Amino acid sequence: MLQIQGFVFNFASENTYIVYNENKNAWLIDPGNINEQETKLISDFISKHELKITKILLTHAHIDHVLGLQWAFDTFKVPVILHKEDQEVLDMLQMSGVRFGMNIDPVQVDVEYINEGDELDFDGDKFKIYHVPGHSPGSVVYHNENQKFMISGDVLFEGSIGRTDLYKGNYEQLIDGINTKLFVLDGDTQIFSGHGNPTSIGFEKQYNPFFR
Repeated sequence: MLQIQGFVFNFASENTYIVYNENKNAWLIDPGNINEQETKLISDFISKHELKITKILLTHAHIDHVLGLQWAFDTFKVPVILHKEDQEVLDMLQMSGVRFGMNIDPVQVDVEYINEGDELDFDGDKFKIYHVPGHSPGSVVYHNENQKFMISGDVLFEGSIGRTDLYKGNYEQLIDGINTKLFVLDGDTQIFSGHGNPTSIGFEKQYNPFFR
């Protein structure tokens, strides 16, 4: 049985997640920790539960979702999973930092690319990969069909969608991706978003104002 622990980090109130199982294996998703206090929260949780981080997953590479990426890679020495279309976004991290008044070194990590239709195996638990661009060119959703939950990044929120006015954003593309890839799933599928509260497919289909 998979467990999900969320943390709210940095100036954007970004949701970082740890998904873990009874074998004490764990995935770290979108490490947005920006300072020692936030990093300690992750480290303490991992130590308390005696977890082994086996993968670092990115839903996309916008600055608020990767502020702790270099620390995570240096600490756990495991591959960073990313869609290839967001590699250029990750490469722009230093420039993005300047816009926020931050001095950030370019990240140096080992990246493994994933694509639409791929599956990731977590000790027998399968995660399907959906490429849903529009917020960023390489935004992906990680969907566990068995336990009916997804990590959606900034694709879909409670009552909202990801902004589409950023680099290579596309409103029509995002709406179409949500309709054709996410809203076809079971309504009780939980959504763990990149910001805000968890929600569900059924709730968003009925109440999200972008789809009325």
